[in-house]
Amino acid sequence: MSHVFPRHCHAQLPTAVGGDGCYLIDSTGKRYFDASGGAAVSCLGHSNERVRQAIKDQVDRLAFAHTGFFTSDPAEELADLLIANAPEGIERVYFVSGGSEAVEAAIKLARQYYLEVGQPERRHLIARRQSYHGNTLGALAAGGNAWRRAQFDPLLIGVSHIAPCYEYAERVEGESLADYGRRAADELEAEILRLGADTVMAFIAEPVVGATLGAVPAVEGYFARIREICDKYGVLLILDEVMCGMGRTGHLFACTGEGVRPDIVTIAKGLGAGYQPVGAMLCSGAIYDAIASGSGFFQHGHTYIGHPVATAAGLAVVREMLEHDLPARVRALEPVMEQALRKAFGQHPNVGDIRGRGLFWGVELVADRDGKVPFDPAKGVAGKLKKAAMAQGLICYPMPGTRDGRNGDHVLLAPPFVMAEEDAGLIAQRLAAALEDVLR
Repeated sequence: MSHVFPRHCHAQLPTAVGGDGCYLIDSTGKRYFDASGGAAVSCLGHSNERVRQAIKDQVDRLAFAHTGFFTSDPAEELADLLIANAPEGIERVYFVSGGSEAVEAAIKLARQYYLEVGQPERRHLIARRQSYHGNTLGALAAGGNAWRRAQFDPLLIGVSHIAPCYEYAERVEGESLADYGRRAADELEAEILRLGADTVMAFIAEPVVGATLGAVPAVEGYFARIREICDKYGVLLILDEVMCGMGRTGHLFACTGEGVRPDIVTIAKGLGAGYQPVGAMLCSGAIYDAIASGSGFFQHGHTYIGHPVATAAGLAVVREMLEHDLPARVRALEPVMEQALRKAFGQHPNVGDIRGRGLFWGVELVADRDGKVPFDPAKGVAGKLKKAAMAQGLICYPMPGTRDGRNGDHVLLAPPFVMAEEDAGLIAQRLAAALEDVLR
């Protein structure tokens, strides 16, 4: 009998014992193509020698030094490398151990910034429906997925949620993409004015929405308008790139593809590529300077922030990405992945939408393609698809509740950047076989 407290008490999971490139191997020897990178994590695959060696070397030198007493070479070098490649104005890096921690740090920094500059009335955070920002209480409050929030709602801080930029389901007939993007973005201005323009501290959004919507990019012009609104009312723009950043959508920072400048940006997942738990919150020089010239102390912190072994792994990962120009490779693989998915599912009666960017793709499943009608949640399509895909030797990331936290199903794909072109066909083929098993 296992004494591990699992994610689901009644799940019978295979035991992973090895990793080989894009594959995970269980204790029976079965190989699974990791088409979702776990949860968009394993961007370099499972056997990158450079990263493995960096971890071993760092453990031999120094395993741990608390950041209340010391800094460390790998943390300093990784921060320098990230800032050298960060969006305009981003000048400081605060290391954490994962995405939820990065978002918590971002929210708290936004609040403290306004205290430091003498605007204590700024306390409201605005986010979007069907967003996902993590599972700690602050990050969960920011997230807009009703199903994830429901049982913890009495414990959550109040956060306003406006519409996502979800063109497939929310653009009305006859509305141009530009008009739709403007309408969706203008909800932010309306909410700022409703709350009181001098009381809003920040707006948080994913440049490409990950887990809860399934790789949904904004329409062109949406984020430019968001930035304009934030600037107009003195609201900080926090971009959550925990899932879509670090090369996943074809740029080291996903906001580069949107041409938008954040005040704060969060990263994780691909930063450590699964080799170590590491994330970061990056902020503008203006925000850092307000703290430095004020109290001089960001009132936040965890024991393992800036961990030498974790930052050594992150440093090796980012060097691997930059020296081999893996974001460019991701951009080159984007049409290959799209073509494979459209060939397999473009005319499928139960596939409503195929969307994504780089190596970050979503396939939305529907009961009625013409009417965009989702499956009855009681059918449990997403859960069944996950099992069927595993049987086919494919790891993917199906999720229910795509439309509103209850209705809708999609599958998220986020394969390693080191995949071969022919692997796109393998992914589509195995996913098609799994979907056929579920729907027969």
